[in-house]
Amino acid sequence: MAKELERAGIPTVHVTNLVSVSENTGAKRIMSGRAIPHVFGDPSLDADQERALRRRLVEQALEMLKEQEGAS
Repeated sequence: MAKELERAGIPTVHVTNLVSVSENTGAKRIMSGRAIPHVFGDPSLDADQERALRRRLVEQALEMLKEQEGAS
């Protein structure tokens, strides 16, 4: 899906725990997620900690987009 969005001109960051699969499909920006069942979270954390974790992950993905934009 990330590759098709990119082809349509929509920059993406593919967040996954199956990085090798994403690499084989040709995704441009790949970010390793937290864990297979919870790519963007950790249910063992309390609500505030998980919110902070999710925010950090989103900010990391946005930074990847920003870096790519600057390289273009």
